Formats: sequence, structure tokens, C-alpha cells
Amino acid sequence: ISDCEESEAAGVICKPGPLSRLTAQTTTTTTTTTMSPLTTTTTRAIRTTLSVGQTAKPENSSAIPADASSAATKRVQQDMAPAMRIKDIIGSKGKIRLRGGRSKEEGRVEVKIGNNANDWGLICGDGWSLFEAGVVCRELKLGYAQNALQTDFFGGNRSSLALSGVKCHGSEKSLMDCLHDRFGAVSCPGNANNIATVVCASEMADLVPDHQEMMRTAHLEDRQLFFLQCAMEENCLAASAYQVQKDDPYGWHLETRRLLRFTARIANMGTADFKPFIPKHMWEWHACHMHYHSMEVFAHFDIINSLGVKVAEGHKASFCLEDNQCTHNTEPVYKCANYGDQGISVNCTDTYHHNIDCQWIDITDIDPGIYTF
Repeated sequence: ISDCEESEAAGVICKPGPLSRLTAQTTTTTTTTTMSPLTTTTTRAIRTTLSVGQTAKPENSSAIPADASSAATKRVQQDMAPAMRIKDIIGSKGKIRLRGGRSKEEGRVEVKIGNNANDWGLICGDGWSLFEAGVVCRELKLGYAQNALQTDFFGGNRSSLALSGVKCHGSEKSLMDCLHDRFGAVSCPGNANNIATVVCASEMADLVPDHQEMMRTAHLEDRQLFFLQCAMEENCLAASAYQVQKDDPYGWHLETRRLLRFTARIANMGTADFKPFIPKHMWEWHACHMHYHSMEVFAHFDIINSLGVKVAEGHKASFCLEDNQCTHNTEPVYKCANYGDQGISVNCTDTYHHNIDCQWIDITDIDPGIYTF
């Protein structure tokens, strides 16, 4: 999925000079083997291609200092080098630590880069995500990654940056097994506070949607806006529905919307209960639906076209998070009745059936075709 616009297209401006001699050389080897009862003949053809500008020289090459040309050449070669594992640069016994946090479970990520006691470097936060943070927390035996932040809240400065472009798949046992772009004098885009930090948690909820139940219950329904007025108050329809209401203040309620309805069954497969982020006294009362919202947005639903562009979206506000079904002999804890506590216990599921308001995506404006839900 990409949110790039035409104005963000990549481009270059080239200038003839000593760097134009840095060309890529590609060798292609093709082997053809002919088998016969009497002989075996192998023909090997080798084609070498040199890029344009291989022998180009600037008109006044003597005006360019040799050391400057060498430094620029080295920088270009470094930028063009493929990503390498961190342990290939600093060794497989490299260490990491967290510093500057309010507890041992949070802080900026530091990497041991030398033999001296103070040889610790920071990681550029560009591209830093939960994949990398998860590896850090697991390696330090601090549980799971709750947040992957790019900030100087936990201290540090850009002069101490030692690694950039760190990329992990998430399954690595150590950050040393992850890839990186550059080591040493790194270039870190963004603001001065772009430092990789993590917040770990020993226990965490893990909400997993039941995609089989979504496929089983998915269906289309055409419904007049007259029956969707409460849903409109919660912004559960596409923008065109509100434009219809604005353009036709007397007959808008007779217009029809096409809805993709489905049941959302969410299981907590983690190690801690999932609870609303705000306390009960701050829950918002919705008079139209006659219930409280413990979370303004509990789930997002998107429709993606073949180009990876989001063409429709929906969201579900949580008015009732409770233990509808539990496994492994788990006793239900959370019930919404009588203004009860809300949440999803470990090994329990919360179900929003397809007949509930806002349990849909408004696809009225989508052309017929193949999409990804």
C-alpha cells in the first residue's frame, strides 16, 4: 500500500564528472549443453555490459582535488552498498541496552560499537517500527514491544548516532541479525529528535480477528438513509452520504446506500486482558443508540483496489467490549450489562454481529471489480 502522490515521484539530476566513471559492470553467463550419444558439447557465452559514461572525463579534471574526488567516490560506494547484517560490521557478540527510561522496560536503544566502556552508539529512528522494537525487547528479555518511538524523550543526541536503516523481520533472536544501511558517520533524516527508542511490556494483549467468520457472514445490503440516521451521527457512512444530506435537505432520507456487512469476532490471544484506554467515568454517552462508547474507534476496516489504494473505509466504535465466548476453561470476566466493566480476557472473544449498526463498510461509491478487504 502506498500513499505517494505524483508530486512525490523520485528523480535525479546527473552531472558529468569523475563520479561518472563509477559504473556498474554486469556479467551475464549463459550455458547451453547439447547431449548426444557420442559427444557432450558445452557452449559458454559471456556478455559484459558497461554503463554509459565509463570513460568520460571532465574537461578540467585537474581542478578537482584528488582527495575530494576520493572522498566523494567512497561516499557514493557506501550509499550504493547493499544492506548488511549488523553483526557483519561489529561482530556477532555485539550488545544492546536501554538507557534514559523511567523504568528498565523503556529507553533509547544503544549498541556497543567499540572495546572501550563508553563506546555505545544510538540508532537513527528513520523506519524504526514494532518489528525492530520487538527484537530488542525479546533480546533483553523484557517481553513484548508496546511502542516503537522516534524521539529524544529518553535523551541522546545526533552526534552519538552509529547505525541507520535498521530493518528486522521480527523473528530474529538478536538485533545483530537485522540488516542496516550505514554504520559510523550516518545520515539520519528528519528532526533532531529522530532517535530509536522502545517501550517494552512483560505482558500484553494480542487481538486477532477471525477472518473465517468475516468471510462466512459477509453480504451486501441496500438500506435507505432514513434507517441509518444514528449511524450517520457516528460517521459510519462514506462522505458522499453527508453530501446528499446537504444537497437535498428534504428528500435525502429516501436515498439508498449499499453496505458490506460482516461479523467481527475478535479473540485475545495474548498474555494480558485488553481494556479500554480511558477510564469508565470518561466514557461518552450516545443518546441515539442509547449506550456508552468505551472507545471511540475500536477497529478499522478498509477496501483496497488492485493498485494498493484504499477506496473505502469503515470503523467501529466500541460500545460494549465483553467476554462472549471463552476457551481453555477461562471464566468470563467482562460484561457490559448495568454499566459493567468492559474488556476482553485472555482466551476469550468479543463478537460484533453483522446486524449491529456501523458493522459495515459503505461501498456505494465503489465501481464493480475485484478488491481486497
